[in-house]
Amino acid sequence: MTTSLPGSSDSIIRPGKFVYLSDWDGTITTQDSNDYLVDNFGFGEARRKELNKDILSGATTFRDAFHDMLHSVKLSFPECMEVLKRDIVLDPGFKQFYFWAKEQGIPVIIVSSGMAPLIRAVLANLIGDEEAEQIDVIANDVKLHDPEAKKWEIVYRHPESGFGHDKSKAILPYRDLAEPPVLFFSGDGVSDMSAARHADYLFVRRGKDLERYVLQEKLPHETFDSFLDIQSRVNEVKTEKGAANGHV
Repeated sequence: MTTSLPGSSDSIIRPGKFVYLSDWDGTITTQDSNDYLVDNFGFGEARRKELNKDILSGATTFRDAFHDMLHSVKLSFPECMEVLKRDIVLDPGFKQFYFWAKEQGIPVIIVSSGMAPLIRAVLANLIGDEEAEQIDVIANDVKLHDPEAKKWEIVYRHPESGFGHDKSKAILPYRDLAEPPVLFFSGDGVSDMSAARHADYLFVRRGKDLERYVLQEKLPHETFDSFLDIQSRVNEVKTEKGAANGHV
């Protein structure tokens, strides 16, 4: 399911001893779809990277910089969708990880600062409509300004927050449960800064902006190159926790 805006739940509580939450763009996909649009159909990579540096330094907020990035894209929303369906691919290990997690009873929840319709379109294109519809997605939405969607803008889940979508709100409610699960989170970029402090196990894509941030802030984390790395580590944690509780 996808939580819709406005006023919808900021978290999706799934039962289980382990819950896996993940960023979408550049984490589950090999490249950030929004960056791809901005670099190729907006004001370009150089300006985008300047704004990312400003976000990391605190000179601007992710919310404001990301709005400016998307505003520079000169495609209609349907054109954006078709471009991304054509050019964006999954991390080579994600499908295997997803179906493994499903077999193990570990919920996988996508927590994204992107727009839900684009995420759903790319997911359906890559893993099929049925599986894509089953994955929980908490994301921003889009407002279309004309019938052909030539003009559009992002609708933030938390416009009052400097993150636009404060991903910590998807994680923190689990802490209030009588028996909170072990929480995993994976991310790659500046939009994941709000979630980075709150998972039990944080996986950071190697060489990306989130790695620079967690090193700067001295936050515990593990780097990854593929979801196969993550699957191996999650399985280790699951086995260790099971042994500690008398289950092998």
